[in-house]
Amino acid sequence: MNDAVVPEPSIIHGEFWVRPQKQIEADLEEYRTQYPVAFVPEPQMPEGSPIPQGKGTWILTKHADIAYASRNPDIFSSAQGITILDSPPEFNEFYNSMIAMDDPRHARLRRIVSKGFTPRMLSKLEDSVQEVASSIIDNVSDKGEIDFIVDVAAALPLKIVCDLMGIPSSYYQEVFDCSNVILGAGDSEYVPPGGDILSAILEAGITLQSIMNEVAESKVGIDSEDLTSKLVNADLEDDKLTSGDLASFFILLVVAGNETTRNAIGWGLKYLTDNPDQRKIWESDFDSVAPTAVEEIVRLASPVTYMRRTTTQDVVIRGQEIKSGDKVCMFYLAANRDEEVFDDPYKFDVLRQPNNHVGFGGPGPHFCLGAHLARREITVMFRELFRRLPDIEACGEPDVLAASFIHGVKHLPVRFTPTKPVNI
Repeated sequence: MNDAVVPEPSIIHGEFWVRPQKQIEADLEEYRTQYPVAFVPEPQMPEGSPIPQGKGTWILTKHADIAYASRNPDIFSSAQGITILDSPPEFNEFYNSMIAMDDPRHARLRRIVSKGFTPRMLSKLEDSVQEVASSIIDNVSDKGEIDFIVDVAAALPLKIVCDLMGIPSSYYQEVFDCSNVILGAGDSEYVPPGGDILSAILEAGITLQSIMNEVAESKVGIDSEDLTSKLVNADLEDDKLTSGDLASFFILLVVAGNETTRNAIGWGLKYLTDNPDQRKIWESDFDSVAPTAVEEIVRLASPVTYMRRTTTQDVVIRGQEIKSGDKVCMFYLAANRDEEVFDDPYKFDVLRQPNNHVGFGGPGPHFCLGAHLARREITVMFRELFRRLPDIEACGEPDVLAASFIHGVKHLPVRFTPTKPVNI
């Protein structure tokens, strides 16, 4: 095991990610160039904690190494968990989704839930994305100043995920609050200092499971277009999910489909504000530039900062021996700034090509199932913003989530010239 002294605070701690951006980028560069395969001790668990005390994790920050690990799930397993800390057993009922499985179980569940991401379903969802985005802008257009994350960026993916699963609007706020706790439990805004973080996460999982179970029961025997109806009324037994599978899939969607897209949209507006030249390029030919602009937002934002794997055998990466059973964390955000892959990696370039980022995960079986939908949501929202609120800009710094797993923005103040709603 190497004895390199990596930058402090460690990359696995929330404090690392709430510092000034220049400090973060400098330390990430030090990881890539000096400690590309580094071992970092895990936080010390308090006595009596239900979370097992782990020895630590290997950190991968180079693009090529993350691609290698992603393409070899037989060596780098997802089944032991996807975050640095091992979860208490009682969490498995809610958080053991297909993202934390290996084949063949992962392949079976992915095949079943992919019913929600067929071309026909995506086409219907794309129409819904446009309607929802327009409605969101209507709700804020006359205000002039808003919290962009709460009022815009979070509102779109939340409604799309809930519509996909047939969740009534009366549950939206509850779903939103639970997702904040699950991914931001280490942040004092969501779990106050001294609060029981594990209990808060467990309660959020129980709440989301209860919502999903109630909705699923209401869909049995109902011919409806939402994904829950299709899953609970599948003709073949092999195409049905257990209630636990369905609940954990819903929680995965809430996390992966809601939190990550909202953070990409939030960071995107910040990047456009800080780079008016790039904004002009996109605005001048929106449809032609949108595909590369969206990929660039996802690259720089990297909404999912890392994913963990556990080795099933001894493996050597860049001369460093990693033992079977060791944890390995693939830091996508660091790899998306890899100087060996991206020219001028810190530049926000809406025309960047090629752009082989790993913002949707590395290549392999766990590549983001909802990548196409996320791209569509980001595209439509910025089209509506440019069209309806053409001078919108961030007027303050992002209030960043104190977490290492999600590159989150909690709040972002913005201003614009008020306009009248068009659909209200």
